[in-house]
Amino acid sequence: MNNKRFFWGCFAVGLSAVLAVGCDTTPEPVPFYEMRVPRERLRQIEPLQLPAAAEPNAPVQPAQGAPEEIKLTIEQCRAWALQNNLELKAELVSPTIAAETLSAEEAKFEASFFTRIQYSKTDRPIGTDLFVQGSQSDSGTVDLGVELPLQTGGTITLDLVDNRTLTNQISYFYNPSYTTGTGVSISQPLLRNAGHRASMYSIRLSRYDLQIAEARTRLEVITVLAAADRAYWRMAAARKELEVRLQQYELAKAQLERARRMAAAGEQAEVEVLRAQAGMAAQMEQIILAETNLRSRQRELKRIINQLSLTVQSPTRIVPATEPDLIRYELAAPELVAKAVENRMELLELELQIARQVSTIDYLKNQALPVVNLEYTYNINGLGATRSDSYDMLQENRFADHRLGLTLLIPLGNEAAKSTLRAAFYQRMQLLATKENRKALIEIEVLNAMDQTEANWQRILAARQNVLLEARLADAEIRQFENGLRTSTDVLEAQARLADAQSSEIQALTEYQISLVDLAYATGTLLGAAKVDWQPVPSFKN
Repeated sequence: MNNKRFFWGCFAVGLSAVLAVGCDTTPEPVPFYEMRVPRERLRQIEPLQLPAAAEPNAPVQPAQGAPEEIKLTIEQCRAWALQNNLELKAELVSPTIAAETLSAEEAKFEASFFTRIQYSKTDRPIGTDLFVQGSQSDSGTVDLGVELPLQTGGTITLDLVDNRTLTNQISYFYNPSYTTGTGVSISQPLLRNAGHRASMYSIRLSRYDLQIAEARTRLEVITVLAAADRAYWRMAAARKELEVRLQQYELAKAQLERARRMAAAGEQAEVEVLRAQAGMAAQMEQIILAETNLRSRQRELKRIINQLSLTVQSPTRIVPATEPDLIRYELAAPELVAKAVENRMELLELELQIARQVSTIDYLKNQALPVVNLEYTYNINGLGATRSDSYDMLQENRFADHRLGLTLLIPLGNEAAKSTLRAAFYQRMQLLATKENRKALIEIEVLNAMDQTEANWQRILAARQNVLLEARLADAEIRQFENGLRTSTDVLEAQARLADAQSSEIQALTEYQISLVDLAYATGTLLGAAKVDWQPVPSFKN
């Protein structure tokens, strides 16, 4: 009965240790589920059934609770993009995953509790001078211990063994007999896998991977904010383009009224009224195209900022509250190229990959060495007719074992390790060449962004001059028409050229703002006065 209680007690201790280690759960456990898609959903393709419009040109009803219009500054746009953008939310998880991987690697040196419980019952035949008889034994063993990995690559094991044996052999002095033993063993590699650098290799790689993930996330933050800026200015340009087309429609409407008045007075032919009506109708198409483009630009901006009250399906109109920055900047190529080399995350990622590869080469050099392991075991033994007697002898330390061993394994040829090491050297050469090529491409990207910024500034000046001239020309055409020297077609063409000039100016202003965004992106920075300090998704353990 005492023996059974002891075995069940040891079993309970081991089970408790396992449960204590394995019962850590996340705050929000994910239930298991199995997804099975119906066959018809995968195989059948349904036709699109569109109902006919009951009332053409019906006004769009705003969503319940959604504002008809909202003013948005570029700063608020950036803040919402940082807070809500779905692409950024997905990328912010990457550093957390890499951090957990690093934490798992750092836990490789944690001690482990182990227990082995074994019961055996044997019945072996033994031949004697007269007959064959059976040697029967009933044995139970419990081995409890702790295993501790070392940063030197070795392992220390501490264990306690308890054994009870009952046999039918009369040669045993104690029957049943209790044997106990406690000891410590050390296993230490001397060449392959030896030393701190070899044992910490996987942890170093995980640290590099964490920094690479953070560099990629930083690049994604810059990419998302740059995309938000571009979408904001393109949406602002689309709104101004619509205003130009509406203004052109009003000018065409004024020309129609002018033609009617003069035709009624007999100063112009009736055909001028038709020409003015045709010109006014032609402006409707431009308005429709401008409105469609504005809705498309608004949806793109709403997708990026992903604000709950501004979904892509919401009819809320976004009114830009930030005016374009009409400042000409002095652009120095050497300083901007140097800033790009310092801040571009693509280069930093390559540098980290090169450092990672250097660590891999060092580890593979170690793996090409022979296996030489030194092992030492010290054990104290006890024996008695009862378990208490056995443990008393164990405490007296009368019987001790010492075992010293050396294991040697030398690969013949070792071609696999040598080839793997050479491949690692070639990969490092490839990364170095890629880094130099990326540096040259970044330099070209910065210089091109500088040229584009200056060109767009010159476009603004040229477009403004063109607008002034086209406005004067349109006024002159109207005066000529009132004097009977021009037709409505001439006036409408002049007004169309004025609208095109205004559109060109809007486009130049927008492209100048976008070129500044591209220049900042090329240098690995952001526009604006405030810095951005992003944080990864917090871990569950925090």
